Amino acid sequence: MADPQALVIAMAAQQAVHFIGMPEGNLALAEAAVYLATAPKSNSLYEAYSRAQKEVQEGASESVPLHLRNPVTPLMKDMDYGQGYKYAHDYPGHFVEQQNLPNSLQDKRYYTPSDQGYEKQVVNRLKGWWHKKKKTEEPEATEEMEETEETE
Repeated sequence: MADPQALVIAMAAQQAVHFIGMPEGNLALAEAAVYLATAPKSNSLYEAYSRAQKEVQEGASESVPLHLRNPVTPLMKDMDYGQGYKYAHDYPGHFVEQQNLPNSLQDKRYYTPSDQGYEKQVVNRLKGWWHKKKKTEEPEATEEMEETEETE
């Protein structure tokens, strides 16, 4: 996840080759290869996904909180599906304080952004959101987050 542009570049190169063919498409492939080879790298997202996937495989199967469930029938509405949901886009900064994980997973952190590429911006955004929350609910800073602060 260090560089979200990498996927866009790779797809654009593939589409260029598809539309213009070879050998003209070689230039698009070469440019994409150089961009991808020199882009900042991070496996933070892969590690986070692997941790979450392992948790599910090991039996984490608690129900989705009621406020996140879509009440598509009258019965579901009567069961409080969707009740109390806070739509983030209705709040300043499009961030809202709301528990979205089941109780057993509430304090778990799967993704810890690195100090590479775009993830520096992700760290700053997360810190900004959490800073606005009550101090008692602020997540513990990770080494990566602390290092990012020091380098800025």
